[in-house]
Amino acid sequence: MVQATRKVEFEGAGGTLLAGALELPASPPRGYALFAHCFSCSKDIRAARDISRTLASEGIAVLRFDFTGLGSSEGDFANTNFSSNVEDLVRAAGFLREHYQAPSLLVGHSLGGAAAIVAGGEIPEVRCVATIGAPAEADHVTLHIEDKVEEIEREGAATVSLAGRPFRIKRQFLDDLGCQNVLARAHGLKKPLLIMHAPLDQVVGIDNAERLFVAARHPKSFVSLDTADHLLSDPADGRYAARVLAAWASRYAFEAETSPGHTGANTPLPSGDDVRAVSIDSEKYAVAISIGDYHLISDVGPDEGGRDLGPNPTRILEAALAACSVMTAEMYARRKGWDLEAVEVRVRPDPESEGHIPKFLEKRAQFTGNLDEAQLTRLKEIISHCPVHGMLESGVDIEFREED
Repeated sequence: MVQATRKVEFEGAGGTLLAGALELPASPPRGYALFAHCFSCSKDIRAARDISRTLASEGIAVLRFDFTGLGSSEGDFANTNFSSNVEDLVRAAGFLREHYQAPSLLVGHSLGGAAAIVAGGEIPEVRCVATIGAPAEADHVTLHIEDKVEEIEREGAATVSLAGRPFRIKRQFLDDLGCQNVLARAHGLKKPLLIMHAPLDQVVGIDNAERLFVAARHPKSFVSLDTADHLLSDPADGRYAARVLAAWASRYAFEAETSPGHTGANTPLPSGDDVRAVSIDSEKYAVAISIGDYHLISDVGPDEGGRDLGPNPTRILEAALAACSVMTAEMYARRKGWDLEAVEVRVRPDPESEGHIPKFLEKRAQFTGNLDEAQLTRLKEIISHCPVHGMLESGVDIEFREED
């Protein structure tokens, strides 16, 4: 058996047939996922195809489909809106439920991500939701047609150009956008949410990811897509997003066989004060880390046999030192009433160190604000007394105990 793409059709929100592509893994699926493409795009856009097929290679079957009036699907795009996109997603989930298995993961790209957040609360089998470059509000799309909004309001409809193609948009589309509250739906989702966004995204700014993250409840996670563009036009970016997504979703959505003595990443990590790490099925070295209700992935790079799905453990330790230093400076300045506007601390290891045990760590700090020389000198002293700095300098005895 080989990995395959199966063409499917099902009835959408308007009663017309929607065209889909079901990506099937080479072995029996661990579970099913549903992918929502970006505004005015199609199921065959590179990001949708790359992510869906990479997820399939991870054992997850994925249905990607064209929303009503787009791609190979029937219907008139002019009669669609955000609400109909959400209903198309619900119908797609129904198709999977009836013919295969209901989706436990919902993934949405751009406006499809906003639709996934809303639809995620309406599909009971969905256990977790992930967004890629999603806007914090549905009406964000009007920024791309703002030169036509007045005409649409006045005339009732207008033809707009999106990605070089003409689309007819009616007033009802704008009215429907105005009725949506994606941030409120994210807050009330009550399901794990992964937000992936590129800091250099020129279409949907990174501030949208911040607003979604703040609005959502735990468990929630954020992954930076580094230098990717909005459409993830570089296949490597799509594959990277999919691999991270598969590892993250394995914790919440998919069953995976485990060998004796091995814990899969789908095994819930208990909340509490402990920091815990468990291995991830199908990964050589990547681990899922739980810090109370916060989650992240740690891995090593390809040169060590890993896939670079997250920072390696020593880098996480360096990040803890930098973060602790910033917090300590902020707390001290506030207690003193000093005008400290921002702190930036950089930590890097000895470049000549062997392996992951540096001989020393170099820490640099930059303080912004209306501060005199005495205050700057004191802040530099204070950050050397942060808890993590003290722990590293004094050393900590580590006692190994068998798990109860």
